[in-house]
Amino acid sequence: MTTQQPRVLLVDDEKDLCMLMHMSLKRIGIQAEVAYNITQAKQELKAQRFDACLTDLNLPDGDGIQLVRHVTEHYPNTPIAVITAYGNMEIAIAALKAGAFDFVSKPASSEDLQQLLEKAIIPNEENSHLTASSDIEEHTLIGSSEVIQQLKHTIRKISKTQAPVFITGESGTGKEVVANLIHSLSNRKNGPFVPINCGAIPIELMESELFGHKKGSFTNATQDKQGLIQAAHGGSLFLDEIAELPMNMQVKLLRAVQEKKIRPIGSDVEISVDFRIISATHQNLEVLIQQGKFRQDLFFRLHVMDIRLPPLRERGQDILELANYFIQKICQEWQIPNKQLTVTAQQFLLEQKFSGNVRELRNIIERALTLSDSPVIDVQHIRYHPESSLRTQTSHPTTAKVSEPEVRFISHQGETPMPRQRFKLPEEGLEAYLENIEKNILLNALEMTHWNRTMAAKKLQMSFRSLRYRLKKFGLDVEGDEDS
Repeated sequence: MTTQQPRVLLVDDEKDLCMLMHMSLKRIGIQAEVAYNITQAKQELKAQRFDACLTDLNLPDGDGIQLVRHVTEHYPNTPIAVITAYGNMEIAIAALKAGAFDFVSKPASSEDLQQLLEKAIIPNEENSHLTASSDIEEHTLIGSSEVIQQLKHTIRKISKTQAPVFITGESGTGKEVVANLIHSLSNRKNGPFVPINCGAIPIELMESELFGHKKGSFTNATQDKQGLIQAAHGGSLFLDEIAELPMNMQVKLLRAVQEKKIRPIGSDVEISVDFRIISATHQNLEVLIQQGKFRQDLFFRLHVMDIRLPPLRERGQDILELANYFIQKICQEWQIPNKQLTVTAQQFLLEQKFSGNVRELRNIIERALTLSDSPVIDVQHIRYHPESSLRTQTSHPTTAKVSEPEVRFISHQGETPMPRQRFKLPEEGLEAYLENIEKNILLNALEMTHWNRTMAAKKLQMSFRSLRYRLKKFGLDVEGDEDS
């Protein structure tokens, strides 16, 4: 709260309710002025400055969404929230899309109002956060193309609200980076940012991981466990690969998002949670809805503010900005002298399609820095043919064959002995030898799919979860690396 008493405008035609809210706000140190219709509210806004505005949706001379649009257009620094009747979520979502900061359901308790307005009213001593926001963007979202400048503008606008955000884009475009940036620019920045990859959690553990459990609620539940949703209290919850969420979990998530309450496994008590939800996917949820694989009501609840991330091939010179950024960053991490791209290498990068987007570019730079022994990176260091590599790796086991006596074994039926070629036993042991082969196959599959793990899993004919487990086993799955 500011050192001076904050001033809030209440707009509602129910005088008794206004009086109750006025008293509630006074108890928490907030001064409130009351307007009973849109016309009176506009007069109050014109006459004096308010730190925030709270309006009902149903007013005598119009609806609250009209006032939301008016405040957003004429008083952009005044956050406005809406009061909605219980269960009237469609109108509340429409208000969020019109520019409302957040919403609260009737009847609003003192705690609800305080929590809402604490997020809405930015203290004067934190105003430096607004001037520093451009620095955060420049160091997080690299690029100066027109599409990226527009994206930064959208992120700045969205970060001021509490509305759910839905991020779409091809694999590797940086959806988690954008989600984290929205959180960092919001007034939830001091709270936790909890990223969850819905496709990486085993189905049988998903409810416990998301909602938590009580001791003794199931076998091996030896102690209480806080769920990841509760861990995001006061901050932002990022659900990546939301399309991978099972239907039964979609029902529970809908209630958590809508009511801001969760019930851990084995508990009789609901826990109130305050979090902003940001979700992402590279799949078409509308198609999944038609196929009966995703709930339409959850889709509408998540799909309030929409952000589409452009693929790298649409970002022009950003490719070279990102390449130089990765070169400098990786050289610092590896503690090696900085290297420069040759003109031909730059031209080569600009001509690539980058189906794996930013992630693919980073992998190319890492490989080039490994291969280059000179102060420059040239075309031969960044050109790669995963098919030839795959042939080399898969042929490796046969190279271990040596000229030794033929070994014969007897079939189970005791019939004619069947010849079998004999291989030299691996010096590192069977387990290490097989793990090396498995790791090489995984790396080749990732290279062939430009590090798109979903496509790599399909090529290897395994589930995404199984692939993610193996990548973690070999240290190939970087935490916070966006796949979708």
